Amino acid sequence: MSQISLTFPDGNIRQYPAGVTPAEVAASIAPSLAKAAISAQVNGKHWDLAWPITGDATIALNTLKDEAPALELIRHDLAHIMARAVQEIWPEVKVTIGPVRDQGWFYDFDREEPFTPEDLGAIEARMKQIINAREPVRTELWERARAVEYYRGRQEPFKLELLDRIPEGEDIRMYWHGDWQDLCRGPHLQHTGQVPADAFKLTHVAGAYWLGDASRPMLQRIYGVAFRNRDDLKAHLTMLEEAAKRDHRKLGREMELFHLQEEAPGMVFWHPNGWTIYRVLEDYMRGRLRQAGYKEIKTPQVVDRVLWEKSGHWEAYRENMFIVEVDEEGAKEKRINALKPMNCPCHVQVFNQGLKSYRDLPLRLAEFGSCHRYESSGSMHGLMRVRGFVQDDAHIFCTEDQIEQECAGFIALLSGVYKDLGFEKFDIKLSTRPEVRVGSDEVWDKAESALEKAIQSLGLPYEINPGDGAFYGPKLDFKLTDAIGREWQCGTFQCDFNLPVRLDAEYVGEDGMKHRPVMLHRAVLGSFERFIGILLENYAGRLPFWLAPRQVVVASIVSDADPFVHEVVAALRKAGVRAEADVRNEKINYKVREHSVGKVPVILAIGMQEVEGRTVSVRRLGETRTETMALEAALAAFGFEALPPG
Repeated sequence: MSQISLTFPDGNIRQYPAGVTPAEVAASIAPSLAKAAISAQVNGKHWDLAWPITGDATIALNTLKDEAPALELIRHDLAHIMARAVQEIWPEVKVTIGPVRDQGWFYDFDREEPFTPEDLGAIEARMKQIINAREPVRTELWERARAVEYYRGRQEPFKLELLDRIPEGEDIRMYWHGDWQDLCRGPHLQHTGQVPADAFKLTHVAGAYWLGDASRPMLQRIYGVAFRNRDDLKAHLTMLEEAAKRDHRKLGREMELFHLQEEAPGMVFWHPNGWTIYRVLEDYMRGRLRQAGYKEIKTPQVVDRVLWEKSGHWEAYRENMFIVEVDEEGAKEKRINALKPMNCPCHVQVFNQGLKSYRDLPLRLAEFGSCHRYESSGSMHGLMRVRGFVQDDAHIFCTEDQIEQECAGFIALLSGVYKDLGFEKFDIKLSTRPEVRVGSDEVWDKAESALEKAIQSLGLPYEINPGDGAFYGPKLDFKLTDAIGREWQCGTFQCDFNLPVRLDAEYVGEDGMKHRPVMLHRAVLGSFERFIGILLENYAGRLPFWLAPRQVVVASIVSDADPFVHEVVAALRKAGVRAEADVRNEKINYKVREHSVGKVPVILAIGMQEVEGRTVSVRRLGETRTETMALEAALAAFGFEALPPG
């Protein structure tokens, strides 16, 4: 039998027979490692312990201490164990797919009766029995005909369709957890007992169309979360409880910010309080952009399909666009337009007006652009995912030599904005070319190299996110971390050598010749709607004073104090504070409770003692104590607090 060389992380090289499995490699090193190993990394790929290695390779053996591969396997195995438990309790249920996701997994089932909370408890109990039985997990490669015959015999139509989707020549791999089988690429653990039985929980059930297609059957999706140990699970469940309290949809009702309704799915109806937040945030961003040298523009919302075809969006993004057909007077056929899903092609049209020189570059064009994208009804979620939204969008037209400095300038802008808004920490990911893209590999090499060089020159840490770039160019994605540890991808900086060529953008260089500019797409907040949702959840509704829609409520304790209440409100408004009066015939404790639920940062209580001394009694949100201030001092203090950062 031929020999192969396996190189270990420490540089050590060992010889093994071709076809050796990672399990056998682990056993050759130490019995303890054979027992602890859960999977391997072979040539950088996650590898099942049972898969043979047929050629020279690098290898690293994973144990439960290796967090990323351990969590992937635990969650993937739990998806299979859950599907097995469901079919053991309800044999008539048809199974579909069960992928790993952030913090856990889901599995879709075809069942006539809806799953109940009591059903989830029964499934969990059966899963723990399967885990405690420590049943072996094994895998085989099958011929396609054998797999088809097997699933036809079991009357599993969804698995048959999945088989049809596997290209000819690709392996058809089967896995067994005990005697229950599933079609799966793997890898998996070696027996069910390797899954921690006290570190998972089934969370909820939701509807989901088969393969995300609204024309296909509606299935039931059971979600679960899982971790390496009970403490991590407990911490996550605590975080979920806190997240539920902070849900921006709940806060939106309590604070009277916005609503959504069926007649306009995915479109936000902003109420006065919510629109105040929106306008204050927009004004703040407008000031920051002005300081950073951006010029604000406004472009049309409805644009002829011809432009989208030239830009490449019609081919790459058509299914996400809202189409508008117009019967032009005298035209033989309808004119096809689209609501813009992004602003990029329109910004090139502004750049193209008039001759541009290298002296005009970099040219930074910003727009609070209203965009519309089709999102499936099942994917929409409050403000976080909508069909109509506004981006704090901008495009920088520059030379290749200017990419690095523009990247540095953008990150400085983004860092300052995030800090002002209460986010101290963010991570950077460099997303490279996707499978579906425009432009040559040579152009993509140049764009990816330029962006990576720019981020490296700043000395900032970053991760590579392969294949997740935009269809026209690579990008940097900026993920901020909120108050309860959740990550949100908001900012982006994208390097595009393609769109200027497709839309014929040019400038005259120092040599007097025409050149193509580089187009840098960038956003700090991303969608205003989504970012406001993130802000609400980060602060649990207790927004910074300058951003709060209702900053001060002046409440009377007795009706005789009403004239002074109105005087104080007028003075606060003159000082630039969003203030309102509450002179209802209600007890002051009732008023305080009500406005606290509405997350008003400051309540000023005024009785006859305050009238006589021209003072105010100050109670801040979340505090039980009150402070007495002279009116003039209060006006100065709150007028200063109302100023936006910077």
